[in-house]
Amino acid sequence: MKQSLKLIAVMVVGSLLVIFAYQAYWLTGLYGTMKQGAEQNIYDALRTADYNELMLRVERLQAAHTTHGQVEVTAGYLPDDSAAYVMSQTTIRGNVLRTDSDKVALSHSTAKAPSAALQTTQGLDVLLTRQRNMQLLATYFQRGIHSGLDLIADPDVAVYDSLLTALLTEKQLDLPHRLEYLHSWTTADSILHTDTLAAFGTVGYIPTKDAKRYEYSFDIHGRYAYRLTLEPLSPYVWRQMSGILLTSLVILIIIGVTFALLIRTIMQQKTLDELKTDFTHNITHELKTPIAVAYAANDALLNFNLAENKPQRDNYLRICQAQLQRLSGLVEQILSMSMEQRKTFKLQPETLSLREVLPPLIEQHKLKAGKPVEIMLTVVPDHLSIVADRTHLGNILSNLIDNAIKYSPERADITINCRRATDGTVSISIADCGIGIPADKLPHIFDKFYRVPTGNVHDVKGYGLGLYYVKTMVEKHGWSIMVKSEAGRGSQFSILIGKSKNSNV
Repeated sequence: MKQSLKLIAVMVVGSLLVIFAYQAYWLTGLYGTMKQGAEQNIYDALRTADYNELMLRVERLQAAHTTHGQVEVTAGYLPDDSAAYVMSQTTIRGNVLRTDSDKVALSHSTAKAPSAALQTTQGLDVLLTRQRNMQLLATYFQRGIHSGLDLIADPDVAVYDSLLTALLTEKQLDLPHRLEYLHSWTTADSILHTDTLAAFGTVGYIPTKDAKRYEYSFDIHGRYAYRLTLEPLSPYVWRQMSGILLTSLVILIIIGVTFALLIRTIMQQKTLDELKTDFTHNITHELKTPIAVAYAANDALLNFNLAENKPQRDNYLRICQAQLQRLSGLVEQILSMSMEQRKTFKLQPETLSLREVLPPLIEQHKLKAGKPVEIMLTVVPDHLSIVADRTHLGNILSNLIDNAIKYSPERADITINCRRATDGTVSISIADCGIGIPADKLPHIFDKFYRVPTGNVHDVKGYGLGLYYVKTMVEKHGWSIMVKSEAGRGSQFSILIGKSKNSNV
């Protein structure tokens, strides 16, 4: 059995570790994917904002063309296929748009075809087979537009920043940022210089040392670029994953609690099985003892002519009666437990006067006790009554009185107090001056088949059913029971009637 429990425990712990590792691996992969997606969204926003800013500039130039004349920008051969190209320079001065064009003829020996930004020897269909290649193609076209349009009008960085902010907000990346418009060039001595032509961004935002920069170059030669500075995206990604993380945590907690309850149930079942085995062994012995004693006394009366000797006859009859009472009490407890576990079990409540219920029980226990017993009964008010099942109330009180007598070493001094409080609650307390119960054993005294360990001393007989029965019947009535005890100084059991609480130890 122990080996099976160890194997089950190892398998459960191993399963939890595997589930946790898989969850961690899956969440880590999801985090990387979401972070990569967020960065891709940033680059897409940079490119889309640039395209939208281009279109706005084109619209403004079209409006200027309608008002002030035609603007033409061409790069390459003229329509008549002659070896010449047009150099255009357009300026806007005040409200006048002016374009100066010079046609320059080239000799056939020096004329060269313009270099294409995208070249392939196998046709564009090869490059268009992948989405990334299509994005690159669109980027090259966009840069081509820049190469012509930027000659006429410089990029409007303020408009670009507004467009970029709107796109980032749309993608739920509304983070503080700084935007810079950069110009880079290389001198004759191969030294790279970068100049910041304009800067915009969130007011008051100062990038930290951990801030990340995203650059988007929009011209063919890579001389002009936008640089966006943002704080690390980790908090943003974790915030986006908060729902998934919470769900994963709840699932892990549920699985962990389920496995813990499973192990606990198995351990409880194992303990209960051991207790039942011990109970079966003990009760078998205890059942045989009264039967054997009663049989021997009865045999002596029948076969040894002891019936004619009155003192001897009365003595043997008392022995038979005591053993039968002991046997009856044990059978009654077992039957009570069996009845309590039935679904059809019902109490038969009636109004009972405690002045009528307790005195007969007290006298009964005094008579059968094998030691001096002094029981002091107090009932306030004198006519105090409660609603309870007569049989089970008698058994509850009888068990508590019997325990008080059994666990008082030489003499039993017991106090029974029954009182009604101002709020209508009735309390019945039974206190003794016996051996008491250790503090670490108190939480278990109401468990089925549990008995407080006494080492090798077994001078008090019992089966671990009495207090379990008491607690069960008390709760069936809707009452509660409490116990106060100190080793060597006695115990006090209190039944609270009129409050529905769990037993409090």
